[in-house]
Amino acid sequence: MVKTVPGCYNYPMDKDTLIIARINDLISRVRDGYYAAATGFLDTHEQALARRLTASAASAGVRMFLYGGYDDAERRILVCAPEYWYTEDFSDYLRILRVSTKKGSKSLTHRDYLGSILGLGIERTLIGDILCRKDGADILISADISDFLMTEYTQAGRVELAREITTVDEIILPEQRREIIRDTVSSVRLDSVVASAFRVSRANAQAACRSGLVSIDHAEVAKPDARVEEGSVLVMKGKGKAILREVGGESKKGRLWIVIERFL
Repeated sequence: MVKTVPGCYNYPMDKDTLIIARINDLISRVRDGYYAAATGFLDTHEQALARRLTASAASAGVRMFLYGGYDDAERRILVCAPEYWYTEDFSDYLRILRVSTKKGSKSLTHRDYLGSILGLGIERTLIGDILCRKDGADILISADISDFLMTEYTQAGRVELAREITTVDEIILPEQRREIIRDTVSSVRLDSVVASAFRVSRANAQAACRSGLVSIDHAEVAKPDARVEEGSVLVMKGKGKAILREVGGESKKGRLWIVIERFL
C-alpha cells in the first residue's frame, strides 16, 4: 500500500519522507500536549534524519534526545520533550530482556534471537540492540512488550530459553575482542580512514559513505571527504566499529601515521 501526503496530489511518499513526517508529527504533539513522547527504535540512518529536525524542534519549544540504553548503542529511540523538561533519564521507556540457555546448548547468534522474536509478530522498531554472550543475551526492548515476551518468548533456534526482565542499569555489556591497526593514509578523510579501519578499497569506502552506511560518532555521514577527528567512533554497516585513536606525524613519503582500534 502506497503512503500519500494529504494535499500533495497523492504522490507516493518515500521512506525518508515518511520518517521525517512522523517525527514532525511527534514534535507537534509534544508541543501541543506538553508531555514527553518517544518513537520506536531507529537505525543510524533514521537517527541522521531525526537530527536534521533539531533546529525546527527547538523553535517549537521541544528538545530531542536519542537514547539506546547504553553509551555505544546502535539502535536508539527518539524522545521528544518540552524544553522545560529537566531530566535526561529515559530508562523507563526501555527494558532488558535477559535470556539464558542451558549448559551444553549451542551458542545462539544475533540472527537467531532477532528472527525468533520477529517470528512472534513483534515489529522491528520495538527491538533495540542485541548483546550476545555464549550462554545468552541482553536484548533491549520497548517496555510495552516486556510482559508479552516474558510469556511468549520461550525459544530461539530450537533452543529453550530462561528469561527475565530487568532495567537498563543492569545491562551486561559483553567483552569485545579488539585489534590495533597501525597504518598510513594520505589524509584523515573519511574514505581513507574507513578503508584502513575495515580493510576495504578506497572506492568501496566512498560508495559505502554515499549509500549512508558509514557514521561518525553515531551520526550518518555521506560525504567521503569529511574530516575524521582523533577519538572519533566509526561504524560501517556490515563491517563493525572502530575508533581513530591517534593521528601522528608524516611518514617519509608524506603520509600520515594513524592508529585505529577496531572491535571484532
